[in-house]
Amino acid sequence: MERSEQKRCRSTVVETIEAPLPLVWSILRRFDKPQAYKRFVKSCTIRFDGDGDGGEGSVREVELISGVPGDFSTERLDEIDDESHVMVVSIIGGNHRLENFTSKTMVVASPDDEADKTVVVESYIVDVPEGNSEEDTIWFVDTIIRYNLVSLAKLTKKIMAQSTSV
Repeated sequence: MERSEQKRCRSTVVETIEAPLPLVWSILRRFDKPQAYKRFVKSCTIRFDGDGDGGEGSVREVELISGVPGDFSTERLDEIDDESHVMVVSIIGGNHRLENFTSKTMVVASPDDEADKTVVVESYIVDVPEGNSEEDTIWFVDTIIRYNLVSLAKLTKKIMAQSTSV
């Protein structure tokens, strides 16, 4: 019996963060430190360092906190552009349900011409796990991304508060 074509789904999550773009990007672009704002990440180890600078082609092993489905994820940095503030990451292994997952994160200044606001846009495509619906998969992944972006917003707020109190 042949396996039918795997269903895929995609979505985009947009979050406005009340912090300047350089600060937001400096945290997001750290492929070696996702645990700085991703609360489901327990630790991260760079397994392969691409060109030796942590750039494109680098591969990380991410240990997930207990309580989430899965223990670890293997992820590759496919693209990073510091000028355009774009990062593309693919999940290439692990013991979780996000198969063939690729996300593209773009960071742009707020269109409101406010220097202290940044818009983060994360879009992704992923296989729909067997036994799940497209809607359930999108809900699950969107929820994780939103949670991470809210955590990023809290972190930037804390950093800005610390820098003004010094």
